[in-house]
Amino acid sequence: MANFDFAHWQNRIDELRANNHVPGASLAVLVNDEIHELASGILHRGTGVRVTTDSVFQVGSITKVHTATMVMKLVESGELDLDAPVIDVLPEFETADKIATKTITIRQLLSHTSGLTCDFTHDTGRGDDCLALYIEASKNIALDCPPGRTISYSSVGYNVLGRIIEVVTGQTWDNALKDRLCTPLGLNRTVTLPEDVLRFRSAIGHIGLPGQEPEPCPTWNPLPRSSGPYGGVLCASAADIVQLAKMHLDGGIASDGTHFLKSETVSAMQTREVNCVDKWTFSSDGWGLGWALYDWDGVFGFGHDGATIGQYGFLRVAPESGVAIVLLTNGGGAQQLYSSLFKELLNELAGIKMRDSFAPPKKTISVDFKPFIGSYKREGIVISITERNGKPYFVGEFVDGMKGFAPPLETNLVPVSDTAFAAFFGENWLPVVFSTFSDGTEFVLLGMRVAQKIK
Repeated sequence: MANFDFAHWQNRIDELRANNHVPGASLAVLVNDEIHELASGILHRGTGVRVTTDSVFQVGSITKVHTATMVMKLVESGELDLDAPVIDVLPEFETADKIATKTITIRQLLSHTSGLTCDFTHDTGRGDDCLALYIEASKNIALDCPPGRTISYSSVGYNVLGRIIEVVTGQTWDNALKDRLCTPLGLNRTVTLPEDVLRFRSAIGHIGLPGQEPEPCPTWNPLPRSSGPYGGVLCASAADIVQLAKMHLDGGIASDGTHFLKSETVSAMQTREVNCVDKWTFSSDGWGLGWALYDWDGVFGFGHDGATIGQYGFLRVAPESGVAIVLLTNGGGAQQLYSSLFKELLNELAGIKMRDSFAPPKKTISVDFKPFIGSYKREGIVISITERNGKPYFVGEFVDGMKGFAPPLETNLVPVSDTAFAAFFGENWLPVVFSTFSDGTEFVLLGMRVAQKIK
C-alpha cells in the first residue's frame, strides 16, 4: 500500500479548493491504520478565520450513519427487532396509508425502503420533545411509494429512527448520541446543539452563483433541532467521522480495543438490502442498513454523503485496502472538489478507479422520451415532463409544505440512456431516472426520491 505523502496532498487540496471556489475544507484520511488530517482555506469569508484540523463542519446526512449505528447497537442488545413493525415500539407512529402504518419495519427505515418521504422539514422548537412533536406532525404526509417496493431516500424515516432511540433509551436523541456513541468511541469533536458547537472553531455555509466566490449564509444553520437524526444539526471534525468509519472498518472494534459492535452487526450493516435504480445521485449501487454501498469495478466500498445549507460532506471507505476518506466543506464547487480529490486519493492509496462525475455522454444519443411525458408527484414537489422544441423539458414546482421554498426548477433533459436523463441545476448535472413498479405504476427518481406518475 502506498504511503501518505502529506505535502503532496496538502498541495492538492489547496489547489483544488481554490480552483473550485470552495472557501474552506477539512480532510481526514485513514491509511496504514493511521489517520492523517489536513486543513485548507477559511471557515468564514466574512471573518477570515482559518480552517484547522480540529474545526467542525455541519456534516448533513452523514449523520444517518450515526443514527443507524445507534439503532443497530440496540438491535444487538435485543432491545429492538429489525423486522418488527415500527408501531410495536412506537405506537403513535402513523402514516397517511393505514396498511403501511402497520407493516413498515425498522429494517425498511434503515435501508430507505419504507416508502416514507424525504423532504419534510418541520420546526417543532428547541425543546426535548421536538422529535415526538415531529412524529405527530408527519402523520398525514403521503408516502412516496408502498413499503418495500424500491429505494426512496427518506429523511423522515431517519427521524422516526431517532424517536425510536429516544423511546427505547429514555434519552433525547442528542444525549443518546453523546453517551452511547461519541463518548465510547472517543468522538470528542462531534456535537449537535449550537451551545456545544460554540466550544469549537466552526464553519459557516456559503452560497452563491456557480463559478464565483460564494458569500456566507445569512444564518449559521436554519435547520431545526427536530432535523437532528437525519442530518440537520450534527457538527464534527473530519477526523471524528473517520474514527467512526474506522470502527466499522475494524469489525466493530473501537480505538481503545473494546468491542463496540459485534462483527456480525457490522457485516449486516454493509450487506446489500436493495439495489439502486438511480446509481448516480449518491454514486451508490445499493444500500445496506445505514450505509450507501459502492461497486468500484468489482471492488466493494461503503460510505455516505451529506449536505446542509452551504455545507457538504463526503465519506468513502475501501475495506479491502483499509482506507477511509472524509472531506468536509463549506460551499462553492464542493462536488467538483470531492470528485477530483477522491479519484486521486482512492486510486493512489487503494488502487480504485472511481466513476466519472455524472454528465451527459459526449456523443448525443436519441431516445424516445414521449412515454415519460406527464406529471409526477411526491410530498413537496410536482414534476412535469413536457416536450419543448422536440426535446424533453423538466419543470419541478415546490408545493405543500415546500411551497415558496424556491422558484420552480426548469431545464432541458439530455438523454443518458433509454430511461436516464441529465438535468443541469446550479453547478452540477443531476440524474432524472424513469422506471416502473411491478404493478405497472410509473415513477421518476430525482435525488433518489420516488415521485409517482399522476397523469
